[in-house]
Amino acid sequence: MENEQKQAIKELATLLHDNGLSEIEYEANGVYLRVVGPRSAHEVMVPPPPAPVPPPAAAPVAAPAEQKKPENYIVSPMVGVVYLSKDPNSPAFIKVGDKVSVGQTVCLVEAMKTFNPIKSTKAGTITEILVESGSPVEYNQPLFNVG
Repeated sequence: MENEQKQAIKELATLLHDNGLSEIEYEANGVYLRVVGPRSAHEVMVPPPPAPVPPPAAAPVAAPAEQKKPENYIVSPMVGVVYLSKDPNSPAFIKVGDKVSVGQTVCLVEAMKTFNPIKSTKAGTITEILVESGSPVEYNQPLFNVG
């Protein structure tokens, strides 16, 4: 180790001790040094905060009448792959504009090689289909919007 680096480490250790710090980092001219002092039994390791992320550009805010209300969604009760019809040659269980009643099958979710019929939890008209047939879905993911 070069004398210059040894001297930098000693200076960092002195700064660490004199200022009551637990660790200190220094980088210059392609040299990175990190000095960590002794830790007490009561001290808790805290990871450094993540690098700051620039805030996203302001998106236009939808008028309250346009905002979707979560209570209008039929959601997936499980993780799996969603199918909008019972097989590729059959028509979809429902389409936009169809009226649905509580308990009506609206799609299938395949989980662990089992096709599970998903029943509507809402009554009304399908205003939006939020998934594509054959796509993966998560637990509680909105599948359909009911108006």
